[in-house]
Amino acid sequence: MSTLEKIFAEKLLKIKAIKLQPDNPFTWASGWKSPFYCDNRKTLSYPDLRSFVKLELSRVVLENFQDVDAIAGVATGAIPQGALVADALCLPFVYVRSKPKDHGLENLIEGELKPGSKVVVVEDLISTGGSSLKAVEAIRKAGSEVVGMVASYTYGFNVAEQAFKDADVRLITLTNYEAVLEVALQTGYITEKDIPVLNEWRQDPANWKK
Repeated sequence: MSTLEKIFAEKLLKIKAIKLQPDNPFTWASGWKSPFYCDNRKTLSYPDLRSFVKLELSRVVLENFQDVDAIAGVATGAIPQGALVADALCLPFVYVRSKPKDHGLENLIEGELKPGSKVVVVEDLISTGGSSLKAVEAIRKAGSEVVGMVASYTYGFNVAEQAFKDADVRLITLTNYEAVLEVALQTGYITEKDIPVLNEWRQDPANWKK
């Protein structure tokens, strides 16, 4: 586990972007029930942390992906992070909708993405990976190449890891579920009694019910 993963996990916990509600589970967009929720979009409200995320995501892009022509954010959560990264790297920015607009130009990709562009996709978090990879598919259908994806956080589910492998998309994140759990336990954000519930959920999140 890297130092960055722990540092960012601690920052997320400090602003209470991590929510633990085993007795009142969250319902995700996928329909899954979860005692755990990461709302890292809260980082946008904290200027120092917003800059941290922008700089670290930008560094990951520079260190891992060569000859990038454009940055694409996945709507809606990753639009601001993607725009910040594109600005820091002086690159064009577009964002990808979950479905085309029902009026006007009916765009799926907003902005100008030139065919043949090498694109890095920015996501805020990865759960099942479904919406993230739909954005990848849209960019590829538009005639551009997705060279990779960066995100602030991943739950690290097997279903997502397999989906990214099948789609041939390299994913790099700033932190992950394991790092958050470790730091949360160390700092007293959660206690040992919370671990069994979280472990039970993590083993089979699609079928977990409280």
